[in-house]
Formats: sequence, C-alpha cells, structure tokens
Amino acid sequence: MAAPNILGLTTATGKTTYLTPANTTANVLLANSASSGKVFKINQIVAANTTGTAATATIAVNTAAGGGGTSYSIAGAISVPANASLIVVDKTLQLYLEEDKSILATSGTSSAITYTVSYEELS
Repeated sequence: MAAPNILGLTTATGKTTYLTPANTTANVLLANSASSGKVFKINQIVAANTTGTAATATIAVNTAAGGGGTSYSIAGAISVPANASLIVVDKTLQLYLEEDKSILATSGTSSAITYTVSYEELS
C-alpha cells in the first residue's frame, strides 16, 4: 500500500518517542513499516547530551523500515556540547517519513545522547 494522500486524512495522532543508544552503531529511532498505510510527519528531532563531555550525534533517513537500504544523512557527526541539546529537525525543516522508511540515530559515545522525536502519525 502507498502512503496516504494527506489531503484525505481521517486520523492524525501526535506521538513522541525516545532513544538513548547504549552503543556507537546506528539504531532505529523511528520506523514506518512497509504496509502501514500511514505517513509520519516529523515535527522535531532533538539530540540531548546528558554527559559532562561533548559527544557527536548523527541522524539519517534510510530507505528501508528496519534501518536497511540506503542511508541519507540529515545531521552527520555533529558535536553536541556537554549537558546541551541540539535541535536537528524542527517545524521549519519538517520531514515526512513514508512507508518502508526509517530514521536512524548514531552516537559517537555510548549512552551519551538521548534522542527525542516528536511526530504526527497520519492516515
């Protein structure tokens, strides 16, 4: 099934999800399954460094729901200062996550960055 036409929506549900990777590899922050019948409107992605040292944050969109496929960087290894936050995506640069796509988060230091994504599930 293709992503819905956003002019004919019947449901819009606001959601927020969080992730603190305990490793330095790419982790799925948000996935839209291949047959969901939904499109996710990404309103905000924040990377918050919860440690006393700077750490890097990377956000990418992948062409497969499980984090597979081709990766397209949104923010590449950006340094987040100690005990600070980086707004990667906000309402001025919102994204649509279509079916069979995913957003991945990678931290340069294990357990240093907490990622928060606020989005609308549209169908």
